[in-house]
Amino acid sequence: DHRITRQLVGRLCAGKRFLNLFAYTGSASVYAAAGGARSTVTVDLSQTYLEWARRNMAANGFSGEAHVFEKADAMSWITAARRSGRRFDVVFVDPPTFSNSKSMGKRTWDVQRDHAEMLIGVSRLLSESGVAVFSCNLRSFKPDTETLEKYGVLIEDVTSNTIPHDFERNQKIHHCYLVKRLQN
Repeated sequence: DHRITRQLVGRLCAGKRFLNLFAYTGSASVYAAAGGARSTVTVDLSQTYLEWARRNMAANGFSGEAHVFEKADAMSWITAARRSGRRFDVVFVDPPTFSNSKSMGKRTWDVQRDHAEMLIGVSRLLSESGVAVFSCNLRSFKPDTETLEKYGVLIEDVTSNTIPHDFERNQKIHHCYLVKRLQN
């Protein structure tokens, strides 16, 4: 159900620095690289998924120093990247609805509860004209626009533009948003 979203990522990435958080098998990274991204960073907590992502990139002809794979909890990774001053032009974020992975320590992840904190952090990783594509599969998801606006994060619902024709009967198959940071 995300093929149109991945195509969108590919179109946004020509000559750009791309970050894929909660990357799973790295399909968004493949689309970014195929779209001409000058670099990709693929982050996932699972080494198994990262290896799968690396194989998918290589199978599509993308390898080398421009394509980096990092095993990490996405929320911790965002914090560390912010502190180090890393910036990206396009970020794809497709988190799980819920996670209580042992690798996260005592913390759990809930997309409804935690999305605002995550998107505020992601917005701080964006270059001046950068954009994040945020997607989630929680059918009842409602963005916390009040908190996001308070922290200078713009969120635009583009869900209807990302639902493939063969999924049109179920408009709640996923939610998709473009996220940007207000410039001062």
